Amino acid sequence: MNVSRRRAFSFAAALALAGVSVAAHAHHGWAWTDDGRFEVTGVVEKATLGNPHGVLLLDVDGETWTAEVGQPWRHARVGLEDAMLRPGTEVTILGKRSADEKERRVKAERVTVDGRSFDLYPDRLRD
Repeated sequence: MNVSRRRAFSFAAALALAGVSVAAHAHHGWAWTDDGRFEVTGVVEKATLGNPHGVLLLDVDGETWTAEVGQPWRHARVGLEDAMLRPGTEVTILGKRSADEKERRVKAERVTVDGRSFDLYPDRLRD
């Protein structure tokens, strides 16, 4: 491979990695959320827990909502166990709703199961 091809390949690879990094940051941050606090209660249809964060699909009055919950270490820190989020369980999510009101998605700051609250992001709940 000559020098100019090697540079072009390196540049293309760097751009691809930067694009992946920006997309990951946009998805996993809070920028996509509304500024207000939002609460939704539903029944877990499906739970996909693990890194980079867990996702719950909730049946809320016949509509499917997506709730992004914390990372495994965050759940463990507050005592929220995976078994508590199994399908059929009613949960209340307090957090930030998607800024796009057509999207039924919320990022959880607190998860309540059987009357017990688990503050995943206690610092965010103070404001």
